[in-house]
Amino acid sequence: QVQLVESGGGLVQAGGSLRLSCSFSGGTFSRYGMGWFRQAPGKEREFVAARSWTGTYTRSAESVKGRFTISRDNAKNTVYLQMNNLKTEDTAVYYCAADLLGDGSRGAVNYDYWGQGTQVTVSS
Repeated sequence: QVQLVESGGGLVQAGGSLRLSCSFSGGTFSRYGMGWFRQAPGKEREFVAARSWTGTYTRSAESVKGRFTISRDNAKNTVYLQMNNLKTEDTAVYYCAADLLGDGSRGAVNYDYWGQGTQVTVSS
């Protein structure tokens, strides 16, 4: 059974940076497209960024383009989300997700496995 564990969340001031990590186990990581989603209080879960299983396709939400970067290290079975120039509106619980042979979909429904989430709080 695939398991995903996020880490790296925390409290940061606006303009600061954080790097989230998501450790994958229980399957062949290289065969999974990986995505990051977030959910703020009172809002629906939204797409942040994703990378295809081949590494060919990378997608990100307009709200984070130029600030957030998704990357993956297949040797470490880990996907990362580097977040720079954080804004208060980035405050949310961040989830990573895995999609078997996925092409980096923006749709949460396409993902097979989810982590438990990590809290990111950006203060003004």
